[in-house]
Amino acid sequence: MLQSYITQTQRLLQNPGAPVTLYSQSDIISYINIARGQLAGEARCIRVLGALSTVAGQRNYNFSSIVVATGGIGGVLHVRAIRYVAAQGFRWVAPRPWTWFDFYHLNNPTPGMGPPRVWAQYAQGSSGTGALPGSGAGALSSGSFFIDPVPDQVYGLICDCACYPGPLNADTDPEPIPYLWTDAVPFYAAYYALLSSQTSARMADAERYYEYYTQFVQRARVASTPDVNRYLYEQVPDPTALNQMALPSGGRGAAAQG
Repeated sequence: MLQSYITQTQRLLQNPGAPVTLYSQSDIISYINIARGQLAGEARCIRVLGALSTVAGQRNYNFSSIVVATGGIGGVLHVRAIRYVAAQGFRWVAPRPWTWFDFYHLNNPTPGMGPPRVWAQYAQGSSGTGALPGSGAGALSSGSFFIDPVPDQVYGLICDCACYPGPLNADTDPEPIPYLWTDAVPFYAAYYALLSSQTSARMADAERYYEYYTQFVQRARVASTPDVNRYLYEQVPDPTALNQMALPSGGRGAAAQG
């Protein structure tokens, strides 16, 4: 997959061959990995169920404690939902905003113990402990969440996670970004490359490529979202937006205005 990204990005940049090289292949690979991370964060297109075992008496947990087994995943960006194993099935843990959780659950000098019923994300950030895609090492293991009540024993949490991909360094490295979102990656990589040129013409080209990238992300979302229950997915145009803005929808009201 990496070689396909390189080829498509070079075509967008019209990168000439030797003896004139506008962008080195190492730079293009770096731009591609940055594009993949940004795309995953924007589109939330990498969804994985991760596992975490609670510790009796501990209510706060880092994203880095979530075990994600899918190949090519770099880490967890945020947790969308949590449930825990109960008997032969699962029980849902209710999500709350941090301010609400802080006031109604942490504001208690004698906290109760038991199975988790409520959770809230606290720290922002990812779960990774290695290198950022295309950007080197950084403070990655920063995301966290709290649960309440305080666990009285070990519970197996199942976390619905939005993840970011690990860097592509070779063509054989797995690509967890699903198709059709992969079509958007070269446009963002070319956008990032053109920004480095710092000339007015190239900067204008960069903005056009960013617009194409946005269009491809939106097209991937629409294509991947079923017509039934489409409210469950992000970045899908709201079909009731016309009513909310009091705009004509093409019915008798629109005809009357015409």
